[in-house]
Amino acid sequence: MAGISNNDIKRVKALQQKKFRDETGLFTVEGEKMVDEAIASHFQVECVYRREDIGEEAMKRISALSSPSPVLSVVRKPSDAYVDDVRSLTSMLSKGGLYLALDTIRDPGNLGTILRIADWFGIDAVFATKDTVDVFNPKVVQATMGAIFRVKMHYVDLPALSDMVLTAGGKIFGTFLDGLNIYSRPLDNGDDAPVLIVIGNESEGISATMAKLVTDRLYIPPYPADDPGSESLNAAVATALTVAEFRRRTM
Repeated sequence: MAGISNNDIKRVKALQQKKFRDETGLFTVEGEKMVDEAIASHFQVECVYRREDIGEEAMKRISALSSPSPVLSVVRKPSDAYVDDVRSLTSMLSKGGLYLALDTIRDPGNLGTILRIADWFGIDAVFATKDTVDVFNPKVVQATMGAIFRVKMHYVDLPALSDMVLTAGGKIFGTFLDGLNIYSRPLDNGDDAPVLIVIGNESEGISATMAKLVTDRLYIPPYPADDPGSESLNAAVATALTVAEFRRRTM
């Protein structure tokens, strides 16, 4: 498209703030590869702005990046990103599957990386507490490297969803310092009933509410086991190690 008005610049720039993303149901995607992925996905792309059409200065004004990319698109959020009634997910859970449950993940980079991990390991969907960082935050979108367009993510009442998983005969796994060694513990990939893997907050870990719902407490041991170095693992790193071990069991 040719040109961009000052009003359009203001509207696009406003999408860097969650308030306006929530009001409009829109978010921005930057970068040639990312925009191509958005266009190829089931997401609805509202418009595309290219540097050669709107100029360098206008692109700088609408970009959320320190070094603006050559192209930016405005994309509509999927209608099922925010789930008010978890019962609407009954049919999904009835098929079984392996899911991630994010318990108040705050860091945009962590959330973006976790979605990439979910994409790589074929996680069926990612569920998150409503106070988890917004997946449509520009920093999260960039960190997903396109996984946002392939991985289903839903903000839900996580304890209520967990109750549904348990009612369906499923299991809920979480990592704790007093858990059992993940490498010797039987794991379940959700072939017969839904399985949740809970990923806790970066500083507080899994909340007390969710900890009560965990059926299988796991521990990722350091090496050597009796001489740990770091106090804990980064949330995204812990996610990768945990999911990789679940998937390894099926190979």
